[in-house]
Amino acid sequence: MLVHVACQMIARTDELTHADQATGDGDHGIAMARGFEAVRDQLGSHTYQDLGALLKAVGMTLISQAGGASGAVFGTLFVGGSRNLADKSTFDSGSLASFLGDGMQAVQERGKARPGDKTMVDALAPAAQCSQEMAAAPLEKAIVAVAAAAGRGEEAARALVARVGKAKTLGERSRNHPDPGAISFTIILQAMAEFIVDAG
Repeated sequence: MLVHVACQMIARTDELTHADQATGDGDHGIAMARGFEAVRDQLGSHTYQDLGALLKAVGMTLISQAGGASGAVFGTLFVGGSRNLADKSTFDSGSLASFLGDGMQAVQERGKARPGDKTMVDALAPAAQCSQEMAAAPLEKAIVAVAAAAGRGEEAARALVARVGKAKTLGERSRNHPDPGAISFTIILQAMAEFIVDAG
């Protein structure tokens, strides 16, 4: 599943670069591609004893290889999301809820962003909330709902004025532009959903 996520992130490099050119420095797509290329290579050459170790390895790879704010934020999502998944070997709806809940807490602790600030948190928060509500549902049903919640959050964030990050300096000019981090997070969940539905 995570190899599929990595491949989808790499494939969307140009889209993410274009989105970042409107409100940032234009390097988000390149940074995410670089990080997820390293993740893909890492996953192809290592095995992991549990979900916690796997997600932490993905996060540490993103931090070290993607670089910049993108690597720090998305690496924090995966490392933070691994906290309570040690000794767990099955990725189910409960694991998804743990990953997103703990990941969101870690991201917010690091970046101080809140829903409404026009960051990835605007997609992450509704996805995490949905995952808690769907924690007892079959994974195929839960991941589709969670990905859709992220997509709605990402879309709604376009109308916001950025209050955090580089886009903050644009003020009103940031309105009606997408947030690259929110797009990237939504792509991650959509890729997870694609893989799980196809596998099911």
